[in-house]
Amino acid sequence: MITSPIWLPATLIAGAVQAWRTAIQRRVSHSLSINAAGLVRYLYGIPFTLLLLGGYALLVPASLPAIAPTFLLFCVGGGLAQIVATNLLIAAFKHRNFVVGTAYSKTEAVQGAILSFLLLGERLHPLAWAGIGCGVTGVMLLSAGGKRMGPGDFLRALGQPAAKAGMASGFFFALTAIGIRRATQAVGGDDRILAALLVLVATVLVQTLMQGAWLMAREPGEMRRVLASWRVSGQVGLLSALGSACWFAGFATAPVALVRIVGQVEVAFTMAFGHFYLKERMRGSEAAGLLLVVVGVALALVGAL
Repeated sequence: MITSPIWLPATLIAGAVQAWRTAIQRRVSHSLSINAAGLVRYLYGIPFTLLLLGGYALLVPASLPAIAPTFLLFCVGGGLAQIVATNLLIAAFKHRNFVVGTAYSKTEAVQGAILSFLLLGERLHPLAWAGIGCGVTGVMLLSAGGKRMGPGDFLRALGQPAAKAGMASGFFFALTAIGIRRATQAVGGDDRILAALLVLVATVLVQTLMQGAWLMAREPGEMRRVLASWRVSGQVGLLSALGSACWFAGFATAPVALVRIVGQVEVAFTMAFGHFYLKERMRGSEAAGLLLVVVGVALALVGAL
């Protein structure tokens, strides 16, 4: 159920900011381990999430809403799923280029639609399902990396490490969305933006503790490198906080599947960053895949309206 129209601009902004953050984080991953590169988005995001919550509280004064006992449980579950998803996405980058790694993870749209139906009972209009089909087809074209591939080639490609890591990343990102959705529902009151920001602060703090403890126990040397990379990692933290705030606002005000379908516009921003920022070449098949993704988003929006 859509409770506020703010979900749409929030989702579009989230897609743009996340593509920018992922591009910078990929550069950080060249000098850090997978776990260390994942930690920077949470550790350096803490001050910015607190600023966002504090700024909103000043602009829209309100008393602290009632919080259900399940709040922290869903924050931990969603936060842990996001850690796993991010690590898998970074692992996918090590096998293929930036655009292709992100493209495989975008299968989260269909995975999210199925999981949100099974776990949350959310239903979609047939046009939204058609949009999912277009979007997934577009993602598969993007994943081909400019090569001509038939159906059999696509099926064989699914067994490659990049595909496995990317699709597993999409699955855990879908679980993240469901956990965040449930966490916001555990916050009382009518202010869904405040609920989203409270969930964001709690989740980022929990994620920093979880992944930070793992890094200290398993890769203590990497922690020093995380702290030494503060100039670039601070940018990742800022963009991560802004992007997550928008994603969480979307999840708080609209069905998970709908937010994730529209969120596929991130692929367009990803291609732009891959082409202009990382100097990766864009091929004709990738342009066709991008068009299908855009058509899929448009169908989803028509179905929502």
